[in-house]
Amino acid sequence: MDPDSVRSTLSGLALGNVMAAAARDYQKEILAKEKAPATSATNQEVDLDELLDDPELEKLHAERVAALKKEVEKREVLKRQGHGEYREISEGDFLGEVTGSEKVVCHFYHREFYRCKIMDKHLKALAPLYFNTKFIKIDAENAPFFVTKLAIKTLPCIVLFRNGVAFDRLVGFQDLCSRDDFTTRALENLLKKKGIIDERKGDGDEEDENDDTDHPRNRSIRSSAVQDSDSD
Repeated sequence: MDPDSVRSTLSGLALGNVMAAAARDYQKEILAKEKAPATSATNQEVDLDELLDDPELEKLHAERVAALKKEVEKREVLKRQGHGEYREISEGDFLGEVTGSEKVVCHFYHREFYRCKIMDKHLKALAPLYFNTKFIKIDAENAPFFVTKLAIKTLPCIVLFRNGVAFDRLVGFQDLCSRDDFTTRALENLLKKKGIIDERKGDGDEEDENDDTDHPRNRSIRSSAVQDSDSD
């Protein structure tokens, strides 16, 4: 046999062995990678099982569920008391409404006063945001006893009640820079300072779209019991 032919054959065999060995190594590497996630997943399952059996975690979970349940029950009670919406009440309902909740915002208004309509708009926007506080309004003309009892002289007048006791009030727009175009956020911040509504999570993230700048004025009708703050 020709020596060159022999060397060529041996060289070919050697290269073939190397390629075969490389193929086997590559196959082993692929199999190892495929097994790795499965092993990791198994470890994760074991760790999760251990966590689920942790008595401290079970206690925290139970406490969280109990707190959520209590919060839901509280909201249901407040909802039955009229919280979460801005409602009109009658003079006959007044005492029951203001004594039936811890915190109450009551707007004494006149249906024809322009500034009362502005205040209505802002209170309606705030009522569903502050569930712990009740927001109501009452027509001053139809509630002469309490208008006199609370010495209400100017409308709009917002009387703030805590546990049935009137502790503060907003007369006209005096505390709102006497401007008709104040924002809901301005009123919201004022009510927070008065302590009648609580801080909310996420305050500052919402844009106020409640400017009131383009309504025609209506001052032609005046109540005999009170005056419109527009006339000040």
